[in-house]
Amino acid sequence: MDNLFNEILTNVSADMTVTSAVITILIAGVMGLVIAFTYFKTQEAETFQRSMAITLLMLPMILSVIILFVGSNIARAFSLAGTLSIIRFRSAPGDPKDIGFIFFDIAAGLACGVGLYGYGAIFVVILCVIIILAENVRLFERKTVQKTLKITIPEDLNFEGAFDDILEKYTKKYSLDKIRTTDLGSLMELSYHVTMAPNQPEREFINELRCRNGNLNIILSVTHNAHD
Repeated sequence: MDNLFNEILTNVSADMTVTSAVITILIAGVMGLVIAFTYFKTQEAETFQRSMAITLLMLPMILSVIILFVGSNIARAFSLAGTLSIIRFRSAPGDPKDIGFIFFDIAAGLACGVGLYGYGAIFVVILCVIIILAENVRLFERKTVQKTLKITIPEDLNFEGAFDDILEKYTKKYSLDKIRTTDLGSLMELSYHVTMAPNQPEREFINELRCRNGNLNIILSVTHNAHD
């Protein structure tokens, strides 16, 4: 490995100067900053990771430097690839959108590394605008909302079909997923997976269910990742 990096440092491309290298790194840094800011503005608060934003800032600069070191030397490129293959990513796979941002960064870093600053800048600006617009108009978001409905009923209530008419009125689709007993068997809890119909008042939905279950507990919660 020492020989590899000594070769890189002593055999850099004749066309590369300190000034051109610094300019490349700075331009890559600006592109990384724009991409990181786009990630910051479009990511949901509960899934935003500051470490991811910092990574998006760093990655184009790192890649551009690697490309500058490699230059047009094919043997050096393969040597670097073999050295870097030692690295293993140990973090769990994240949001698919995060992976998309990583590839976005890679493309920007490669564009800077080969000196295509103008094309790289156009690519970054256009894609950032598209990402922001897609997020603001909620592109590809489902109009229906999937929720979990939990209804507590007395043990002696026949739950089979007891709430079907109300569910058909307020939901597009529903299924009974789980039944369990509570309070030492004196009560039962029904868990439904429901897809709410558009523009249906949830307050009236819950009130009708309360009249049917004897005013016992009812929980209506958004299913995790229902909007993805």
